[in-house]
Amino acid sequence: VQLQASGGGLVQAGGSLRLSCAACGLTFSSYDMAWFRQAPGKEREFVAAIRRSAGSTRYADSVKGRFTISRDNAKNTVYLQMNSLKPEDTATYSCAADLSRVVVTSATYRYWGQGTLVTVSS
Repeated sequence: VQLQASGGGLVQAGGSLRLSCAACGLTFSSYDMAWFRQAPGKEREFVAAIRRSAGSTRYADSVKGRFTISRDNAKNTVYLQMNSLKPEDTATYSCAADLSRVVVTSATYRYWGQGTLVTVSS
């Protein structure tokens, strides 16, 4: 299984970025997907998750209303649209996959991507 995250970069506060995570080696439509982030010196934290059916999403309070998670099962890809970015959003963002998660916010997913760095300047 491989999860390849991309789309990170440097953006000014208030700007937008869209992250992508392309998956291979698994039946993508059967997996719950999530984004986590880790800032330097801080623990990894949950950002957003989307169920395999794409009918249910969950967000961290810190990103609710600004970030949107979506998926395209035909392309084996999950996205994270990030708007109104803040300096505190600066972190390495990683995607994760697992089958039928009971708790989507816990960082115990079976498969992880390598991460893409997002830097938000003030």
